[in-house]
Amino acid sequence: MIIDQLQNAEQYYGLGTGIEAALRYLQQTDFKDVAPERYDIDGDRVYAMVQEYDAKPKAEGFWEAHRKYLDVQYVAAGVEHMGYAAAATLQAGPYEEDKDFIKLEGDGEFFLLREGYFCILAPQDAHMPGMAVGQSAPVKKVVVKVESVSYTHLRAHETRHELVCRL
Repeated sequence: MIIDQLQNAEQYYGLGTGIEAALRYLQQTDFKDVAPERYDIDGDRVYAMVQEYDAKPKAEGFWEAHRKYLDVQYVAAGVEHMGYAAAATLQAGPYEEDKDFIKLEGDGEFFLLREGYFCILAPQDAHMPGMAVGQSAPVKKVVVKVESVSYTHLRAHETRHELVCRL
């Protein structure tokens, strides 16, 4: 998992072309008047979901993880608590392939995701998004789904001049 301000996004372009496309989209878009819906960046490989909601109490939250996509979650307005746990430390339910969704149970940590900040959550990163900080308050968030590329696939393209490093 990575947490940072959007102004520092360029530092993460090297993590892959999908992540770079996601971060550039977030940097180049003023979300003030963008309606909540799906926006294709690179078809089904990279797409954004603009969301508006009231953050909810942790008692109403649940842990989730994904296999096919990683998430780049950006808070365009508001603030929320985001839960994080290593997926391997939680009890996993069945994988819903059509939704790329696994519901998990267990305990984790929470951090503030403030306006102007993003986090990158890989398939091994369970998360509980949209949790209120104190009382419920409105949040506008953009979740960019980036198709996850396997390490084996990356290694197949490795040369002695360009070594692949899995982060």
